[in-house]
Amino acid sequence: MPDDMVIFTRTYDLLLWLLPKAESFPKVYRATVTQRLMDAALDLQEALFDASNERGPARQAHLRRASAALDRTRLYLRLALDWRWLNPGQHQHVSAMLAEIGRLLGGWIKAG
Repeated sequence: MPDDMVIFTRTYDLLLWLLPKAESFPKVYRATVTQRLMDAALDLQEALFDASNERGPARQAHLRRASAALDRTRLYLRLALDWRWLNPGQHQHVSAMLAEIGRLLGGWIKAG
């Protein structure tokens, strides 16, 4: 993992916080919403890794895939808040993490 790219560290920190938290969500939703949330967060990390190994249009495609995964992660976390699987403080914490990742990702996309 490239040490010089903060986005990898921040995304890893997101996974460290999110994956154990998602395991405490209601069991009835683990095969659906919870699994999709975890998949979206992992897809985000994987797309970033893929982008780091590419250049040009291929990199941009991976970065767009990462952006879509970030949006899906936000959606599922908003549902988790509305369904009270996360309390407002937890949602605020994870939202701040996602906002930072979004800013870093946006900068990488603009840099080309």
